[in-house]
Amino acid sequence: MTGRRATLEGMRSIWKGAITFGLVNVPVKVYSATEDHDISLHQVHDADGGRIRYQRVCEIDGSVVEYAHIDKAYDDGERTVIITADDIASLPAEKSREIDVVEFVPGEQIDPIRFDKSYYLEPDSKSSKAYALLRRTLEETERVAIVHFALRQKTRLAALRVAGDVLLLQTLLWDDEVREATFPSLDDHPAVSRKELDMSAKLVESYSTDFEPGKFSDDYQLQLRELIDAKLAKGDSVDTEETFGESADHSDGDADGSGGEVLDLMEALRQSVEKSRGAREATSKTPARTTKSAG
Repeated sequence: MTGRRATLEGMRSIWKGAITFGLVNVPVKVYSATEDHDISLHQVHDADGGRIRYQRVCEIDGSVVEYAHIDKAYDDGERTVIITADDIASLPAEKSREIDVVEFVPGEQIDPIRFDKSYYLEPDSKSSKAYALLRRTLEETERVAIVHFALRQKTRLAALRVAGDVLLLQTLLWDDEVREATFPSLDDHPAVSRKELDMSAKLVESYSTDFEPGKFSDDYQLQLRELIDAKLAKGDSVDTEETFGESADHSDGDADGSGGEVLDLMEALRQSVEKSRGAREATSKTPARTTKSAG
């Protein structure tokens, strides 16, 4: 995030429960660890700018139905079963307020593709000793706790780990939710030479640095904000080239329009290394510029 950091100040917890491992019980409050700053856009009629709104209409009597009178249903193709809010609340998993630790594993064994959403955990008791004990134990054993719990009408599997001074809960996708990558185009196993590998390694080295997330920004959202501000200032419409300083038509070909010449792999790697080095040298000579977040 650029320009400012999100905080939990003033936020309400989304769930309360307790971490249980063995006979140890750690009461916690759960907070969303991330937030969305995308600009919200409405749908309008292109003819007159009128707002487009969606209504929940019953197909039987044609009436508009309020959320309070909407239930869920399952259709097996022949029959429909109505599932009410009370039905869902009666499920044992839904009523549970425990985050059960089922095992402790090395963190590197969890493939990042399995991570879904992240939540911060805050101690929810007069004494935070049990919370501190669990955090220190995970830290010193260099392990991640695999936990099982229910949240928002879904049973979750999650990884519980240390993030600074707090415990971080990261929900995991179930095994059958992760697709296997099988591409016939990779079956030919093309040969890669040692020279190509060495040149590729040099390219990696030329880009190598420490990850600093704050130096990156969401260019699309920044440009969208710039476009909106320009429209507000000028009226009904603005020219994209005038606003952004470039044409809206981005060709897939080369800058000269010759259209995508295929370079030799070694030559492409060599040019990439030189281009990266040149960019690094130019950046080191240019004073850092602070980009203000559009959020």
